[in-house]
Amino acid sequence: MGKAIAYLVATIAGVIVVGWIAINLLHVLVGALAYLIVGAIVVGGGVYLYGRAKRSLAPGTRNQRRIEAAAKTYRMRNR
Repeated sequence: MGKAIAYLVATIAGVIVVGWIAINLLHVLVGALAYLIVGAIVVGGGVYLYGRAKRSLAPGTRNQRRIEAAAKTYRMRNR
């Protein structure tokens, strides 16, 4: 009878330890995944904004023509 109780207590303790390790491991993995997701969103947003800015200043766009006209006027004033 004493051996059965010892095995039962050891089994319960083992389940508790394995569960605790699994919860900690899951917590670490979810945390790392969250950092990866946030990093991907930040990098993706930066690439998106860079592309938008580059397209808005492409040759032939209104903004590019305004910049060129302002530069030409500046050069003419400072001869």
